[in-house]
Amino acid sequence: MSHVIRMVLFLIIIPGLIFPTVAAGPLTGQDLPHVHIFATGGTIAGTANSPTDLVHYTPGEIGVDTLIDSVPEIRNYAHVTGEQVCNINSDDITPAIWIDLSERINAVLADPGVDGVVVTHGTDTLEETAYFLNLAVHSDKPVVITGSMRPATALSADGPLNLLNAVQLAGSPDARRKGVLILLNGEINGARETTKTNTQSVQTFRATDLGLLGYMEDGKPLIYRTSTRNNTASSAFNVTGMTTLPRVDIVMAYPGMDSTAIDAFAAQGSQGLVIAAMGNGEYPAVIQSALEAVAMKGIPVVISSRTGTGITSVKDPRFISADTLTPQKARILLMLALTQTHDRERIMDMFRSY
Repeated sequence: MSHVIRMVLFLIIIPGLIFPTVAAGPLTGQDLPHVHIFATGGTIAGTANSPTDLVHYTPGEIGVDTLIDSVPEIRNYAHVTGEQVCNINSDDITPAIWIDLSERINAVLADPGVDGVVVTHGTDTLEETAYFLNLAVHSDKPVVITGSMRPATALSADGPLNLLNAVQLAGSPDARRKGVLILLNGEINGARETTKTNTQSVQTFRATDLGLLGYMEDGKPLIYRTSTRNNTASSAFNVTGMTTLPRVDIVMAYPGMDSTAIDAFAAQGSQGLVIAAMGNGEYPAVIQSALEAVAMKGIPVVISSRTGTGITSVKDPRFISADTLTPQKARILLMLALTQTHDRERIMDMFRSY
């Protein structure tokens, strides 16, 4: 075999020894963004006795370090640090945890060496935590909240890829100034408009009215729209130093209801009420006088809709429209509004702005 032929074969078989290839995609070393992960538990940290059991599992069993270590590819895209805020079923999330989480996020994002934050969370109340953070975090750096619909022990668990995508999104400059983002199943959604729509499907989070913001594609965010409502760096709400929020309750409207729930909540010290009304802000006439009495006491009444989509109209000028917010998100905005004012006109302006 001639010298030329041997050289050609050498170049074909092991070209990396002569001309090392530069891998596309992940950055390395000092170029990697710093993403800090706050873990709160949920299904993404849940375990079951069988890999085929997708229903009977225990949420919040796995700690943040194990979550990170279970997806070693993350370290190809970011310098990752983590801390455990709590490790619970998201049904047990409280306003006190929201406040603590927002304060810790604000503190971490104030560090110029941190590029973004990921929050892992159970999906049942993920949308509420996301919207609270959307109003209580004061930074234009990315804040991404993710979770999973299947426990970590499941066949085809969705948590690992969701976590990887969330870290990739949080480390991207394209995610700055977008408000708090929800990332599951490769889809990027805004905290204000997105809700859980299915009890078990991995395609559960939807912004039915206004649509998603974008997709993750090959480890990079493709963002097509943003919300015009005030959020994060443009939010005027400040919960620093608080331990709880004003009590606000939700009353579901339904045929045959009476004022029992309204009267009970008012008697128990509710500072605001959200009515999950029927259709376009409708409710049985029998509760009208009870709502008027509550409003006369200076307790704001916000009318949302149990339909889940659309702008809710208000026929009575003593009440406040939730705009397009679902009842559960209208409650969060009203809670924060009440930390500043009980004035109906000012609260109405907040519902138009946030």
